[in-house]
Amino acid sequence: MIPSAPAPATPSPRPDPVARDHPAREAAVALETAFLSQMLKSAGVGRTPDAFGGGAGETQFASFLRDMQARAMAEAGGIGLAEHIFHALAARGDDA
Repeated sequence: MIPSAPAPATPSPRPDPVARDHPAREAAVALETAFLSQMLKSAGVGRTPDAFGGGAGETQFASFLRDMQARAMAEAGGIGLAEHIFHALAARGDDA
């Protein structure tokens, strides 16, 4: 067996200004999440069916399911609203 040479060290990447953990990005995703949750509610997602519904518990907890679905959608890219909001906030700079 021929020993392989170690991989060359790569320089550490510069901090990305659009980092996933940037506070402005988190705020933008939260805003898109709220928007998507309201749109899902208007579309009837989580509405209790008339027959064979889950009762009062289903009605009370439907909003939690809708919010989690909206959060998953926003984190996966959603409709692109968070990206636009983040770039608008980033363009304003840190002094705003």
